[in-house]
Amino acid sequence: MVISTFAALFLATVAIVTLFRHLTRPKLNLPPGPKPWPIIGNLNLLAGPLPHRNVHALVQKYGPIMLLKFGSYQVVVGSSKEMAEEILKINDVKLADRPRIAAGKYTTYNYSNITWSQYGPYWRQARKILLMEIFSPKRLDQFEYLRVEELHRLLGKLFLTAGKPINGREYFSDLSLSVISRIVLGKNYTKKTGNQKQYMSPKEFTEMIDELFLLNGVLDVGDSIPWLAFLDLQGYIKRMKAVGKLFDGFLENALNEHNERRKGIKNYVPQDMMDILLQLADDPGLEVKLTRTSVKAFIMDLIAGGLRVLL
Repeated sequence: MVISTFAALFLATVAIVTLFRHLTRPKLNLPPGPKPWPIIGNLNLLAGPLPHRNVHALVQKYGPIMLLKFGSYQVVVGSSKEMAEEILKINDVKLADRPRIAAGKYTTYNYSNITWSQYGPYWRQARKILLMEIFSPKRLDQFEYLRVEELHRLLGKLFLTAGKPINGREYFSDLSLSVISRIVLGKNYTKKTGNQKQYMSPKEFTEMIDELFLLNGVLDVGDSIPWLAFLDLQGYIKRMKAVGKLFDGFLENALNEHNERRKGIKNYVPQDMMDILLQLADDPGLEVKLTRTSVKAFIMDLIAGGLRVLL
């Protein structure tokens, strides 16, 4: 009897508090959008192999700015030139933070790279390093010969296939990955060089990159409905942890090779972007010190970001 009375009082209190919060909640001038379902919100509208087309259909109905609900979170979608300017230029600082999703946690050292790190001193320094040290005109000119060499290698392969049908995407993807791996890591990991032992085969390297790309673009249910994250319903988190561990082993091996090459050489001239980052990590004047983890996270950014640009 006592337990039943207590339960009834508890439920009544919860109902009153919920009603009070609903009535006193300030009225917000929210964008239009489809009515969300309980728990899942509007995730059902994105289901299917081509979710970007589903979003396009919603834009046609609700206009250039609309409100969707992804599970527990409200998401504002801007889809016009004017909305892009409002979000990316006028209110860029207010909206600069990245959402903390599973991909950033498990594949990029707990949000340590530039893509997923939060806006602040660390992110600003990382951006400055990219602009002033990595992608400066001087650096791009320094690595021009690598791009030329890989382009000539591609032309040689195409010459050998003269008169035969080819899959152009495969050839140009291989060119992009070859250029990026040589500029960033100082070695072409897409092909086997002589009898020298490699940490992983070219096939394993390519598959690792493909898996990283895929998992950084999936829609994980746990990101939208946090209390379901531990179930890993789609198996993505397990795969993220696996590719993160695989990439970490690869980058640790590359870092050890670079440090061994730099050891004992005074006024060492950087040969690739990993050398540049390691040199910056030794600089005591940085606002935020670059750790070994930071260097690995930035390298992942350079590989993935470079490929996105080239592809």
